[in-house]
Amino acid sequence: MPSEQRSSATDHVILLHGLWMRGFTLAALRHRLQEAGFSVELFDYASVLRGPEVGVERLIAQAQNQDGRRTHFVGHSLGGLVALQALQRAPGLIRGRVVCLGSPLRGSAVARTVARFPGGSLVIGKSLDVLTRGIERWAGRQAVGAIAGRLPIGFGFAFGALTTPHDGTVSVAETELPGLTDHCVVPATHTGLLFSQDAAEQTIAFLRTARFAPGA
Repeated sequence: MPSEQRSSATDHVILLHGLWMRGFTLAALRHRLQEAGFSVELFDYASVLRGPEVGVERLIAQAQNQDGRRTHFVGHSLGGLVALQALQRAPGLIRGRVVCLGSPLRGSAVARTVARFPGGSLVIGKSLDVLTRGIERWAGRQAVGAIAGRLPIGFGFAFGALTTPHDGTVSVAETELPGLTDHCVVPATHTGLLFSQDAAEQTIAFLRTARFAPGA
């Protein structure tokens, strides 16, 4: 990649995984961001047993320890909600931007449906509240962009709770939130957003310019 297209070495990205996942699932996206010139770290948290509340506190502490680097958050699914919750609690935490990949920012219909099944709330664990409610709007100082997938393949489709278009787990409508700086849709499933070149390129574009590339 030409040097003029690379990001400053002082730009740092913290990647946050989603429900039931761990940081290593973000390895492909981390590689693409590093190739674009960002320094990247993976943020791990126990999404089911300890939930986003503990994750938010740890994320705030981690973001405060960046030695003046401009820091961005990129969160997949639940990870996007954790990132925004951290910024609601600590509004000046980062000087960078936020990208939410397939995050049910307005709450997840699939999570609400699963929770109604016997034992369903245990499967989602301590992330149940934020996943079912989402947030009302984004009013923070950081620019936030959301990327949704539109390939309808995934376990969520089996519950019949999703409106089209969707990524198999989260509907496009659930990723749209008042106050977002920008929003785009790419051809990917929910998990596929982690490996999608389109999603990675749009993430890079937003981190650099606070806008997604045209045509998405």
